[in-house]
Amino acid sequence: MIQSLLNISLLVHDYDEAIDFYVNKLNFELIEDTTLSQDKRWVRVRPSGSGGTSILLAKASTAEQIKCVGNQCGGRVFLFLQTDDIHRDLEHFNNHAINIISPLRDEPYGKVLVFTDLYGNKWDLIQPLY
Repeated sequence: MIQSLLNISLLVHDYDEAIDFYVNKLNFELIEDTTLSQDKRWVRVRPSGSGGTSILLAKASTAEQIKCVGNQCGGRVFLFLQTDDIHRDLEHFNNHAINIISPLRDEPYGKVLVFTDLYGNKWDLIQPLY
């Protein structure tokens, strides 16, 4: 059996503001933006150059979902973004006012910093040793 992780759903308040953040600030690519109904779209983004898992931007539509926007992992780091050049990406983050909440540091597995997305979800940016 061969399986892979296709999409990860990320709750957002607004499709267009989320697309703007991920595409124009994080430099992700917009893979798909399909209207499903008057209030619902199928919007997928992923890191540029990646052929792997996409993030499905899912507009929160219930009180419970709205409450979880920005806190999808209970305050822990939610997503882990791998890079081949963390210094280049740090400069890009600084130029695009990405909120870095834990500065660049060396760990046994590589270099890492923690940032938040536009809603406050925590991400690790990692440049592995290998």
